[in-house]
Amino acid sequence: MSTNHSYSHDIDDKKVISPEMKLPLIDTNPPGIQRSSAPLSQDMIKEHIRVVIGCATNIFSSIGIIFLNKYIFKHCQIKTMTLTAIQMVFTSLGLWICLQMNTFVRKSIPIQKVLSLAIVFCAFVVFTNLSLEYNTIGTYQLFKILTTPVVVLITWYYYKTKYSRLVVSTLIPVVVGVATHSVNDIQLTMIGTIIAGIGILSASLYQVWVGERLKELEINSQQLLYYQAPLSAILLVPFIITMETFPSYETSEEQRTAIIAVIASGIVAFAVNLSVYWVIKNTSALTYNMIGHLKTVSILLGGFILFQESLNFKQFLGILLTLFGLFSYTLIRMREQNQLPCTRWNINPTSNVV
Repeated sequence: MSTNHSYSHDIDDKKVISPEMKLPLIDTNPPGIQRSSAPLSQDMIKEHIRVVIGCATNIFSSIGIIFLNKYIFKHCQIKTMTLTAIQMVFTSLGLWICLQMNTFVRKSIPIQKVLSLAIVFCAFVVFTNLSLEYNTIGTYQLFKILTTPVVVLITWYYYKTKYSRLVVSTLIPVVVGVATHSVNDIQLTMIGTIIAGIGILSASLYQVWVGERLKELEINSQQLLYYQAPLSAILLVPFIITMETFPSYETSEEQRTAIIAVIASGIVAFAVNLSVYWVIKNTSALTYNMIGHLKTVSILLGGFILFQESLNFKQFLGILLTLFGLFSYTLIRMREQNQLPCTRWNINPTSNVV
């Protein structure tokens, strides 16, 4: 869900940095504690509410699109990449309508600035689907979980982002918890591992590059997605033609149902795509990744509560571990950014600790 023409130059520049100059992954000198007696300002409270609403929009729209997509795959004979391209077309149409309504101003951006972002998005979609085809469900889920540490490594190695020991420690229960409730049958093959690895790398790069391009180009989520969405749809066309089949319906009722379902998914996808960009811009790629794990847990709990789906002890333990890690991550992030309502718990972080 998913720009960097200067990225290769940036990498080359960083390769000449000596090991002594490279920042450690973990901040071994955490910032000193500075107590603040001033209450949270109205602006900070408004910012908290804004972030919560943005994250909630992403969570609920993402869960909605998952159920809609599952219905389409099962009943409408439409494959993943075809549906993704259709949804990006709907996103482009929605952004064009927003532009006409003056909700944002179009900013002229060279196509090469967005091309790399669109390419990694398409690679993420293509190789994620190939991973599901060449690997078992358990192996697929295991590799998908690895996106979180890969995002951390990319942001540290190439963008010099430092992470405190506490932030890194919260990733452990999240990753272990997700693996516990999601991973079952693991069978590794050479081709499956290579495909899954490319999928992880492209998904991680997409999440990181979205945030970096938004900052580099000084634009908002609508302005960047206005260019990336149609370009991604076009780039997916060759893969759709060679790797997927087009649906055929026996009755007009089936066709009408498919059209309604696809339109509904396109509208929800518009909200998902906008909220993804917004969340990454206003928080970080790592925070967005953690929200993704929260969505997985929400789907499992929702199925258990609403549809009486089975939930064994292993899954329940994994959910508890994941929720504990997510809660700890949120608490520590707010503490390091001096944003906790109880000011005695806050510290003032350095500018590059996340």
